[in-house]
Parts: sequence; structure tokens; C-alpha cells
Amino acid sequence: MPHDSANPPFARRIEPAETTPPADDRAQAARRLATLARILDAQFTIPGTGFSFGIDPLLGLIPGAGDLISAGLALLIVKDARTLGASKPLQMRMLTNIGIDVVVGAIPLLGDVFDFAFRASAKNLKLAREAGLLDQPGGGSPDRPR
Repeated sequence: MPHDSANPPFARRIEPAETTPPADDRAQAARRLATLARILDAQFTIPGTGFSFGIDPLLGLIPGAGDLISAGLALLIVKDARTLGASKPLQMRMLTNIGIDVVVGAIPLLGDVFDFAFRASAKNLKLAREAGLLDQPGGGSPDRPR
């Protein structure tokens, strides 16, 4: 197949992607963001105390890999926030929360205690709510599951 030298095949025009995902994708991203935040930071409550925690501090007890697994799950929250239209500064704040959680969480013993208190995913959910990213129905809360 001969090629036109003025328009080689590798120079085909690429159309920009949609800037706003369909409503179903937005609703699904909002639900997933809230659900992940709840699972990571507030899934379990100690009876009679009102103190809740999620799998993030429990994963942190696994040397090395636990904090990385937790960070990977927390990054899905940032991905969903991006899908919902989070600004670059908001995404950077969310990534900073995750970074702090990973760096301090990697310190033996101190990091394990820190993981129970810092709650990066709950902070990121709060940031998403304050930015108006979860205005549509279906976005639960890590403190109040749907």
C-alpha cells in the first residue's frame, strides 16, 4: 500500500478524548472513591468506643509490601477523583496525603501507630467532597456507609 509522503501513516490525526465522562462513569467513580476510602480507613468499629479503622493500618503491619499495597489502593481514589474532574492542585494534595502515609507508615512501630491515626484516604474523600466532586447521588462516606 503506497503512502502519501505529505501524510505518512504515523502522522494521522488523533482526536482528543472526551473531557467529561458519561454520567454512569461519574456515578460509578464517585461510589468507588467513597467505598475505597471507607474500606481503607473506616471499615471496622471497635464496639463501645466509636473508634473506626480500615484495612490500611492492618496492611501496614505487613513489612514492606503492606504499605505499597495500601498506597496502590489509595491511588485508585486519586484516579477516580481525576475522572470526576479534580484539578491538578487537588490531585497533588491527595498524592501528598498518600506520600505522607507511605513514608511515615514505613517506619517500624511508629508507622503502624501513625497508620491508625492519619487516614489519608478519608482526608482525600473529604477533599473530593469539598471540591464538589461527589455531588451526585451514590457517593457514600467512610464514616457513614451507604
